[in-house]
Amino acid sequence: MHPRRFARVRPTGCVSSSVKLLLEPKAPMLECRLVDYSAGGACIELPKLIKLPERFEMLHGNIRKRCRRVWARGVRVGVTF
Repeated sequence: MHPRRFARVRPTGCVSSSVKLLLEPKAPMLECRLVDYSAGGACIELPKLIKLPERFEMLHGNIRKRCRRVWARGVRVGVTF
């Protein structure tokens, strides 16, 4: 196993554990749960099993990040920023 580039952190305290995904420009946002977050990416948990596109945008609080799907296992998805 290779060491991680960035340490994982779990959202705690005042940090919101929910994120919204903007999959397409005119589609409604998808509400998801943030499992862990780092400077280079995140792990999110979807409300149901769906196939995400390769690239999409994630809203965490008032921060909007462009994401790329890296892996998917069931309802959990790993993304990089």
